[in-house]
Amino acid sequence: MTYDPVPVGSIDSPGPDGSPTIQQQQAELVAALREAGVKPGSHDASVATWLTTTWEWNTVATIASWIKRANQSP
Repeated sequence: MTYDPVPVGSIDSPGPDGSPTIQQQQAELVAALREAGVKPGSHDASVATWLTTTWEWNTVATIASWIKRANQSP
């Protein structure tokens, strides 16, 4: 199954489409954190798991997008 990647620009619609697996969602979220220089700890991983098992992909992708955009140069 393919899915739209995490947006790196402003989001004006509900978000990316697709149904990535929980593991793919977690990987995208943790990758965004690492790209921003955050070294996820065990509690961070627990929250990432909670987010990706509780919320839809478009919500998780929006959160990952915020992290990515916050990390971009002004």
